[in-house]
Amino acid sequence: MQRTIDYYFAPNSPWTYLGHARLAEMAQAAGAQVRVLPVDLGGKVFPVSGGLPLPKRAPQRQAYRLVELARFRDFLKIPLNVQPKFFPVSADPAARLIIAVDQNDGWQAAMRLSGAVLAAVWAQERNIADEAVLADLLAQNGLPAERLEQSKGEQVQAHYEKNTQQAIDAGVFGAPSYILEGELFWGQDRLDFLQRKLQSR
Repeated sequence: MQRTIDYYFAPNSPWTYLGHARLAEMAQAAGAQVRVLPVDLGGKVFPVSGGLPLPKRAPQRQAYRLVELARFRDFLKIPLNVQPKFFPVSADPAARLIIAVDQNDGWQAAMRLSGAVLAAVWAQERNIADEAVLADLLAQNGLPAERLEQSKGEQVQAHYEKNTQQAIDAGVFGAPSYILEGELFWGQDRLDFLQRKLQSR
């Protein structure tokens, strides 16, 4: 029986970006499926879990975050601008687009698009709240242009809200979060533990 990883994330999260490609590789190696679940982290998850949007965090925490991002960037050898031009940025349009792709083209296509969206923010300094940027990312990944219009529909918005509530119910409080067989792993720096569980049987 194929194992399934629930992947909760925000498409503007640098930590999600740092772990995304490794998650994809890990799932492929284990023959696992990924449920691609973008959530409204800042708007709905943080308020019920004690999290704060970046501008509201204490200066010490904001400063240390930049140090840690640079550390992981260098350790993982992944291109990342710790203070990109378009951040903070609304993740909602990209989240809905990823959901529309998942619904119509499957989870693997949604994973590819998610990776492209994350790289657009953190490696390419592009504005993922701009429809033209999202349209270009669809084209670059060989996905139908109509997904952008579909992403604005009520069905996709309802799915986004469902993902978010499901994350809250599962105890998710930050991104990325991975759940495998009821066990929660928070943060890209916990992927090693996720891998051990995937290899446990």
